Amino acid sequence: MKFDFLSESDQAYFIHKASTLVEALPYIRQHSGKKIVIKYGGHAMGNSKLAESFSKDVGLLKEVGIDPIVVHGGGPQIGEMLKKKNINSNFIEGLRVTDEETVKVVEEVLSKDINKKIVNDINATGGKAVGLAGNKNGLIEAKKLHIDFKDSDSNIEKILDLGFVGKPTQIATNIIYDSIAKGFIPVIAPLGKDNYGNTYNINADTIAGAIAESMKADKLLLLTDVAGILDQDDKLISSLSIVEAKKIIHEKYVAGGMKPKISTCINAIDQGVKQATILDGRIPHSLILELFTEHGIGTQIYS
Repeated sequence: MKFDFLSESDQAYFIHKASTLVEALPYIRQHSGKKIVIKYGGHAMGNSKLAESFSKDVGLLKEVGIDPIVVHGGGPQIGEMLKKKNINSNFIEGLRVTDEETVKVVEEVLSKDINKKIVNDINATGGKAVGLAGNKNGLIEAKKLHIDFKDSDSNIEKILDLGFVGKPTQIATNIIYDSIAKGFIPVIAPLGKDNYGNTYNINADTIAGAIAESMKADKLLLLTDVAGILDQDDKLISSLSIVEAKKIIHEKYVAGGMKPKISTCINAIDQGVKQATILDGRIPHSLILELFTEHGIGTQIYS
């Protein structure tokens, strides 16, 4: 089709598309050759159109010379399966309490169902992905997680045992590097195993942060179901220094699953990751908007 025969509105549309590509070029150059760890979960993973958008975005990152590493969650899918099996589930500080029966369901849903689907989705849109389960082949060594909890009524601090909920102690980065060297996009299920062979359910944000630290990633991106970190008036905070982030995490209006996300970003930056962003995975092509446009989206935490 020749440009001369296009209507003025069509010409304007294609000019706008060309301008968008030109705007993205310096950011593509900036990120080329860099490793970016992406935590993928929530509504973005459960919605078919958003899942397709994500798959295309990740494939595009790989095509322009970026090495994306995907760590996925699966909270809603796990909750649905537990409900089907009539297994009760509850949360403390945004973390699912996981007994022996529950961890078997978690492993099945994460490594067999969700991981395979994400890999297939990326491959179906032209990408080249490989699935990795954190509790297989020594990829993620873990140990049991205990958390300190203060009862708001008695003001007594307690150490809570969440069952088979763990935290990563070591990442076998050679496995991830090997996948990248072969041209794959690693897609990692957030599970770990200890020296006794116990499998642990691990918060996907925590795993993403640990991998970003171990891989010396340039960026850590956490996709979530809100616009980013919100202040007490529910307005988006577009950026925070790490000093400000360490203060805001103790505010009462920061609750539930947002606390582990902020903590993950703080830890990653303390360990050398340059930037961490909590962004809205409900927005189509949120990865592209964050990485390849001037203002980005979400809340960026920087050193």
